[in-house]
Amino acid sequence: MIAVQYNKTDFEYDIYSLIKEFYPREEIRVDTAPFPEEASLRITVVYGEQEISLTAAGEWEELEKLTPEQRTRRIAVEYDRSRPDTKSALKKILYELLTDLSGREQPWGDLTGIRPTKIPMQWLREGLSEDQIRRKMKENYFVSDRKTELALDIARREKRLLDDLDYRKGYSLYIGIPFCPSICLYCSFSSSPLHVWKDRVDDYVTALCREIDQTVPLMEPLQLQTIYMGGGTPTTLSPEQMDRVLTHVEDRFDLSGVREFTVEAGRPDSITKEKLEVLRRHGIDRISINPQTMNQKTLDLIGRHHTVEEIRECFSMARSLGFTNINADLIVGLPGEGMDEVAHTMEEIRALAPESVTVHSLALKRAARLSQMWAEYGEISFMSSDRIMEHTGEVCAQMGLVPYYLYRQKNMAGNFENVGYALPGQECLYNILIMEEVQSILALGAGASTKIIFPDEHIERVENVKDIRSYLERTDEMIARKSVIPSMIAGTWKKN
Repeated sequence: MIAVQYNKTDFEYDIYSLIKEFYPREEIRVDTAPFPEEASLRITVVYGEQEISLTAAGEWEELEKLTPEQRTRRIAVEYDRSRPDTKSALKKILYELLTDLSGREQPWGDLTGIRPTKIPMQWLREGLSEDQIRRKMKENYFVSDRKTELALDIARREKRLLDDLDYRKGYSLYIGIPFCPSICLYCSFSSSPLHVWKDRVDDYVTALCREIDQTVPLMEPLQLQTIYMGGGTPTTLSPEQMDRVLTHVEDRFDLSGVREFTVEAGRPDSITKEKLEVLRRHGIDRISINPQTMNQKTLDLIGRHHTVEEIRECFSMARSLGFTNINADLIVGLPGEGMDEVAHTMEEIRALAPESVTVHSLALKRAARLSQMWAEYGEISFMSSDRIMEHTGEVCAQMGLVPYYLYRQKNMAGNFENVGYALPGQECLYNILIMEEVQSILALGAGASTKIIFPDEHIERVENVKDIRSYLERTDEMIARKSVIPSMIAGTWKKN
């Protein structure tokens, strides 16, 4: 166990997240309580008015290679002057300590947030040169040269796309369908097996339509610009249920300014010709068909109840129906998959020729069965290396796809990232808007999180309950929670 004790409560999650990146398998405790006896590495954090200090002690072998001076780190910072500066100073000396202890550097340095491109994006807007940005990414955050170039390349491309969209006068719509054919081993999203709720899906659609009815007027005077239907797996809906939801969206929302409408068609075992025909009739211009891997052994292990051949058939069926913007989601770091398996997947994807590919680095969250059952899978490798991630990018480049958005999650395999690649002109604007947090998003359905961007650019969220039964029983409450949206948009709302 690694235990951290501090003299006052602050930045504990940042401390936890950074240590977790170096030691993902270790139990970590961060609080003001005395060190537990089982803690073999003990780190003391002292916040002073003019400095922060860290001291490491314990029985870890790695400590023996550090001098007494190296076991204690100090940095001058005026604690009460600026929280961002204080947090940055704390993470800087903690990163240096962990690097010396482990003998390893992290590709993203001490950045633990999920949106690393926001940093170079902000600096581009402030007029900094690219060389200045490269230097600050290294000096301020210890980011590797390769990841800096990736973040800068994506930020540059995102900025061009956003400059072409008057996003401050618009908003996006997210529609959540929280059902899946089965729950994958690595999944921690708010989704439920369809067989458990098959008799209540119609009730869910009714509740969702009622939420749509009551929330459309709240977003005035903003114009709807992008729509994303996700989940879960939206294609768990029957063709009739899908048609009902999409018809309701068309009837209630002004779609005249919508630039794109994405539906996660998702898993091949939920996709049928009839469902795809419904999407085409409603003019859906972008779908995702998500293989995750093209290795059958892995699909069976992680609980994907479909075959590699069914993935190919879904792509062929979608093409025959006229879909010309298809995304494929892949996961690097799945159990038992190394370079050979990932290379095989990439060649299979090349043959399918999707317009965009999103490469996810496996994130083992506490809610996922794979994380809870780690001991059972201890003999199976979880390999996600810089070389593997680099290879996926190389194949995407050979397909003519360029990186256009990037995000990270906590506890990612290898401390890497998720990158979206697309043919120029086929990028998903919704993905960029949600990652850069520059546009309000009205989110409907169980587990959906509405995000309102205030005129001064600070963000407030209005959450829906995750549990499906609670959503069905409390739909009116979810609608009432959103009554504050007009005052938020106007910038007049204040917290109680």
